[in-house]
Amino acid sequence: MSRLFSLGLIASWYSSNIGVLLLNKYLLSNYGFKYPIFLTLCHMMACSLFSYIAISWLKIVPLQTMRSKSQFLKISALGIIFCSSVVAGNISLRYLPVSFNQAIGATTPFFTAVFAYLMTLRREGWLTYVSLVPVVAGCVIASGGEPSFNLFGFLMCIGATAARALKTVVQGILLSSEGERLHSMNLLMYMAPVAVAVLVPAAYFMEGDVVGITISLARDDKKFIFYLIFNSSLAYLVNLTNFLVTKHTSALTLQVLGNAKGAVAVVISILIFRNPVSVTGIFGYSITVAGVVLYNEAKKRSRND
Repeated sequence: MSRLFSLGLIASWYSSNIGVLLLNKYLLSNYGFKYPIFLTLCHMMACSLFSYIAISWLKIVPLQTMRSKSQFLKISALGIIFCSSVVAGNISLRYLPVSFNQAIGATTPFFTAVFAYLMTLRREGWLTYVSLVPVVAGCVIASGGEPSFNLFGFLMCIGATAARALKTVVQGILLSSEGERLHSMNLLMYMAPVAVAVLVPAAYFMEGDVVGITISLARDDKKFIFYLIFNSSLAYLVNLTNFLVTKHTSALTLQVLGNAKGAVAVVISILIFRNPVSVTGIFGYSITVAGVVLYNEAKKRSRND
């Protein structure tokens, strides 16, 4: 029963991760809902609501309260970085196929290593840095062979990837003391409302009458509101299943599954959206994934040493 439960969690984690990615692409590109900021706002509102229900009502994890103004400011900074990464990622999906988006996203370890060095002056072992060469080289090769390459979408995706890495590093710095460290689910509960507060004026000033357009779309197509609610719920489920898989398996298992997830997402997206791919692009992405695997192994070895 324990093994079946773990397999169910892993299946839920895969489904929610890949599902939200594909549905984002469908809404922003194929369906024609060209409002990535508002879509991100819906995601953050769902994360705020479901996080509160999961922690305060369902007691999935113990509630942790913020202890100081300083801690609040640190969490707010993380919330803004988190929000920026999601918005940039959603914007990129308007212009890039999911397969190429995933190839760029796989370069997260490179940006993590760069920010860790710039902000903490922490040096990794030489093997770790060597493993980053195929990570970057594969992305460059994939970019050169991408039939649907779009410069703006590419820059947005790079920005989203860099912001995700920056959040990881900044989180380690800002919430490093025992008194300020928060559980991942509590951190999401506090970050999501900050993101909402930032996204409301951003959507108003940058996307015009997006609320009126959304209401009009919902009237014309009853399925649209279902897509929006389901998509927003999946955005929270990604975080919840990420926590549950780590809790009931291990961080290493999540790491291995994460390496495979990108490849699965690429195959499914190509089958669904029929976007053109090239042998060069596939070759480049394969090199990047191999580099990520080598990077994770090098990090694990350096920790053991």
